[in-house]
Amino acid sequence: MLVTLEGIDGAGKTTVLEALSDAYPDARTTREPTASWYGDAVNRSISSSDSDSLAELFLFVADHADHLSRVIEPALADDELVISDRYIDSRIAYQGAALDGEITRPMEYIRGVHTAFSTMPDATIYFDIDPETGAERAGATNKLEHADFLTEVHDNYEQLIRGEPERFHRIDAGQSPEAVIAAAEDVLDSLR
Repeated sequence: MLVTLEGIDGAGKTTVLEALSDAYPDARTTREPTASWYGDAVNRSISSSDSDSLAELFLFVADHADHLSRVIEPALADDELVISDRYIDSRIAYQGAALDGEITRPMEYIRGVHTAFSTMPDATIYFDIDPETGAERAGATNKLEHADFLTEVHDNYEQLIRGEPERFHRIDAGQSPEAVIAAAEDVLDSLR
């Protein structure tokens, strides 16, 4: 089973992933962007204020393709529980916002790129937090972490949830970290 953790920056996904890796020691925990050279290219791009948004999308896609072939697909083939901090929905929400006005229907375009080769998650835990709080928690250290941009991303996530309500499990990420972690564990337990 592939379970993904999604939400805007500052929602606490990484903290939850660390806790879940302890609570589910047999699970394969992973994240995107990865620690590969592809992921390094993604991180360099998002750190640059003048990188091209379409080129950046394809850096993310390359990192995802490598991640899928090296980590996700082998783990799923071994019947492992895979928990990924960010996955396809992040690209659709984030790069959909970054490409808005540059290409027609960016969210649909990005989904189409992935449809050709990727594996969709069985379930997605969505950590919901308001963009102002997310930006404050994230520290606005790069162009993707500012409240105005995160508002567009949040709206894109809401659109994704409306399209597939059965896949998404919403958690209020404004709660204490302990409550958020407990809620995520409850979701995982209900899926197994």
